[in-house]
Amino acid sequence: MPKTTSTSATMASRLIPALLLATTAAVSVKAIPTFPSEFPSDKFPNAAFPSPWSSGAPQDPSWAAAYALAVSFVSNLTLPEKVNLTTGTGWSADRCIGMTGSVPRLGFRGFCLQDGPLGVRYTDHNSAFPAGINVAATWSRELMRKRGQAMGEEFYGKGIDVQLGPVAGPLGRVPQGGRNWEGFSPDPYLTGVAMAETIKGIQSRGVVACAKHYILNEQEHYRNRIDVQIDDRTMHELYLWPFADAVRAGVGSVMCSYNKIHGEYACENPWTNNYLLKNELDFQGFVMSDWGAQHTTLGSALGGLDMAMPGDGGRPPYGSWWGGALTEAVLKGQVPEWRLDDMVVRIMAAYFKVRVGNYTARPDINFSSWTKDAVGPLYSSSNQSWTVVNEFVDVQGDHGEHIREIGAKSIVLLKNEHDTLPLKKPTSIAVIGEDAQDTPGGPNACPERNCTKGTLAMGYGSGTADYPYLISPATALYNRATLDNTTFTNISANWDLNAAKAAARNASVAIVFAMAHAGENFITIDNNAGDRNNLSLWDNGEELIKAVASVNSRTIVVLHTVGPVLIDFAKHHPNITAILWAGLPGQESGNGLVDVLYGNVNPQGRSPFTWGKSVQDYGAQLTFQASSPSAPSQTFDEGVFIDYRYFQKNSIEASYPFGFGLSYTNFSYSDINVLVQPLTSYKSTSGVTSPAPTYGTVNKDPSANTVPPGFHKISPYVYPWLLSSNFTSGTSPTSPSPAGALNSSAQPLLPAGGAPGGNPGLYDVIYTISARIQNTGTVAGTEIPQLYVQLGGEENPFAVLRGFEEVKLEPNEAKTVTFNLTRRDISNWNTTTQNWEVTAKEKFVFIGQSVRDLRLNSSLPLLEF
Repeated sequence: MPKTTSTSATMASRLIPALLLATTAAVSVKAIPTFPSEFPSDKFPNAAFPSPWSSGAPQDPSWAAAYALAVSFVSNLTLPEKVNLTTGTGWSADRCIGMTGSVPRLGFRGFCLQDGPLGVRYTDHNSAFPAGINVAATWSRELMRKRGQAMGEEFYGKGIDVQLGPVAGPLGRVPQGGRNWEGFSPDPYLTGVAMAETIKGIQSRGVVACAKHYILNEQEHYRNRIDVQIDDRTMHELYLWPFADAVRAGVGSVMCSYNKIHGEYACENPWTNNYLLKNELDFQGFVMSDWGAQHTTLGSALGGLDMAMPGDGGRPPYGSWWGGALTEAVLKGQVPEWRLDDMVVRIMAAYFKVRVGNYTARPDINFSSWTKDAVGPLYSSSNQSWTVVNEFVDVQGDHGEHIREIGAKSIVLLKNEHDTLPLKKPTSIAVIGEDAQDTPGGPNACPERNCTKGTLAMGYGSGTADYPYLISPATALYNRATLDNTTFTNISANWDLNAAKAAARNASVAIVFAMAHAGENFITIDNNAGDRNNLSLWDNGEELIKAVASVNSRTIVVLHTVGPVLIDFAKHHPNITAILWAGLPGQESGNGLVDVLYGNVNPQGRSPFTWGKSVQDYGAQLTFQASSPSAPSQTFDEGVFIDYRYFQKNSIEASYPFGFGLSYTNFSYSDINVLVQPLTSYKSTSGVTSPAPTYGTVNKDPSANTVPPGFHKISPYVYPWLLSSNFTSGTSPTSPSPAGALNSSAQPLLPAGGAPGGNPGLYDVIYTISARIQNTGTVAGTEIPQLYVQLGGEENPFAVLRGFEEVKLEPNEAKTVTFNLTRRDISNWNTTTQNWEVTAKEKFVFIGQSVRDLRLNSSLPLLEF
């Protein structure tokens, strides 16, 4: 803990990233009494209190071993030391984006938490990886895992304990959602796979992954206060699904979001944190707040929060909702000692879980988020303790090669007529558009990517990282043109249509670039406050494309966008013979694109979202103007029907469907076979937990928990001590706690719970489906066969994704591909029994190249358990 005096500093902008949305819950509920002050008067499901305590998941050896180490460590801590590990030290108080207090007596430094989901934010000599939406477009479990491993290595090398990613919220309810690109796909299955693989990769390198933003984080407008209403079935089958996959993958931390859910903020919501996450999903790690998303002391502690970030921002006298305020609450009996112990055990268990193999050491923090200089204040907000804070440690390794591979393999070839692609040493090419160019002033000239200058390779906001370099398409295409002795013309202006047409008119091939940007709501670009105002291309992109195509019959369109845009005009334009979606490919953008344009890489990208013809095609709409701006509310009354599910239900034709993507070769599908596996009965979890444990003995004398003699605090640093011992424990005025919130007795387990990720029986394989895939073309290629299931009944979508594979095939080669369908994959959520069930409705399985191109189908034999 730092000593000395300080100057004050304002909280810069992290800036409260990500906000969420929700909807009304149709679950079995009981009324919670009305509580003054900190507690809500809403209804939550049974068993929302007390906050479940960690069991160590004895069925998972990695959690069990980590839990034992955590218990041993926590048993030796004093009360202030325990509190110190749960509370951030304040915005910019230390070197990391977020930093907890430490345990100097044991030589244990505080935890360093750092953005973000595509690379290390606010540092140098790090990589800028492709965005989540791009890795989802590869449909490659291998590349998802490798990207996680590479990012984990970089965070570990910088001395970071927790990477603030990956992202499953927003899921992508609305296509204009500002932070959709940080996540993977509006399909919960695809996002769940990507979450699990990314988490396993990150945590295999000694870094705790953080699944965020939990939950219903679907737009940036009103993100800090919007109250979302959602039904219980939609919550389980759509938005909770990928977080269940994250928990099953062993994720160490989950970040709760800014929004409200049924009237209560996400970071103190007993339904989402206690009932769903910690009880039903048996999450063993810790819940941290998004930056500034904590609003109370007692409500957050009893509502399931385990770590407060950034730690400051609470009301006087402590200036923190936790820190000394939490110590006081424990001594007063408002927060049980077992609840505090559970917070710290969860934090330490997540830490020990990833400190295995070659990653048991803990590198020192070697950077500062708050200055690019080598020397600066160790405690930035206080301007104290000047020393070397940046050591400029290079953590990139060979990750550029991996980034280039993902960039190429995530490109979705949407249109390719007249054998336009791959290019074969054209006589001349014209490269046209601002989006193809180098960024004036360098790739990091626009902080947090808050502009539209140069090529787009990531969105904007806290989910960004600085580029070590950025290969623009224009640079990469020039290099290839030079190699091929191709005449090269480059036009950078989007608005000079005459210059664009002049360059395109005589070129053998015209390649025109367009983009659409989005990000976090603390940045507004062209009146787009995080969320996109519409699905149009930015900066005159559509008119630029039309102008070029009007004079060149071999026009290639390249799109760098954060999600779908309105592109039907290009699909049907006779002179536009190829369209490629390149997304947000990171630092190797141009090189990956050239690999595909010239055939060095056969495109395998498949669209992770649906391309509609209008924003109305998507059904669910973004709330731009709330009827009550001071108390905005939103109901997710579309239920499970978002993206392609809504298009199916309403027979809406898309420009390009979910899962679509062309190749330079062709594939055939045949010989579907369905095999029923030996059946095991589904056993609902029953029984009770052990009583709430406490660890060690703490001195509850208030005088033992005040600032130690001789210690000089700095301001505005957050500390765990009482300001004064001048209170009698338990006698100060308090708000009554929710019924059961302080109950330490054994608690009933939920029928759908029982292990991390939910009831183990959900993951039993029920059907094995196989099919034969053959490359019928003349070049090697990778096919992505996709498996969809029809669950039956009008309440279900026509088909939902439940499997995919990455199949590499030489010309004329054929392989048999196998998919395993689990009980979870064929189940619906029963809101009455609060459990998953396989209904008696007839079910079908489809295998194809997209959700609209289903080549094979079969009924699923009815089961008798």
